[in-house]
Amino acid sequence: MREDRSGASLARTPAVGRATRPGHVYLVGAGAGSADLLTLRAWRLLTQVDAIVYDRLIGDDILAMIPPQRERYDVGKARGHHSVPQAEIGALLTRLAREGKSVVRLKGGDPGIFGRMGEELAVLAKAGLPTEVVPGITAASATAASLGMPLTDRAHAQQLRLVTAQHCRASGEPDWSALARRDETLVFYMGLSKVGAICRGLRDAGLPDDWPIMLAANASLPEQQTLLGTLDDMPGRLAATPLPSPCLIVVGSVVTMADATHHAGRLVTQA
Repeated sequence: MREDRSGASLARTPAVGRATRPGHVYLVGAGAGSADLLTLRAWRLLTQVDAIVYDRLIGDDILAMIPPQRERYDVGKARGHHSVPQAEIGALLTRLAREGKSVVRLKGGDPGIFGRMGEELAVLAKAGLPTEVVPGITAASATAASLGMPLTDRAHAQQLRLVTAQHCRASGEPDWSALARRDETLVFYMGLSKVGAICRGLRDAGLPDDWPIMLAANASLPEQQTLLGTLDDMPGRLAATPLPSPCLIVVGSVVTMADATHHAGRLVTQA
């Protein structure tokens, strides 16, 4: 901290103009979707690096921030179709950095939350390339904030668990008994096609039929859609009101706090 003439402490101004370094790869989180949730550091890197390698969830508003002379590489992956295999992405990052370019690997949300950051860091470390990780706002935080809903609360949830619905144990099923707790919030990523299995698994493991669940698509964007229900009726609600992917699934009594915001004009869609 520095001080003004009166002795008062002043916060240090962020180093917006700090130069990027050649041969470096920056793994950057683009946030949950809305361009104004991008961090200052992420914006600075997008405007200064030589090349950007980005995923499919990066919105046009964020891509528009990139100066036209920068190199762009779309390596987006859609469910059921990988436009660029993971090994090729690692090879691309390595090649660009070895050419002496500064590179942003731009990922939706936070790169460390189901973003395969570890795999890419391992490839870059093996190649002897310097890296930096820039966190982003993950979809769970953005969704909860948009609805005025906490993810943890002394009266509802003393724990928060982030779960990927795409990865199961060797038996083919998550440990539902470990997940079926009443004192925590569960957030499932990439689970829109598994809503029925999630509801059934948690009910079979002991959570009541009327336990709250919420689905949210397009987190933080104007077109965000939110569906509220219970473990018993959510599969039917989703069938009646289909939501687009990607979709976040929140399970826990904190969901009832989001329900209360419906009367405050929040965007909450119910079947």
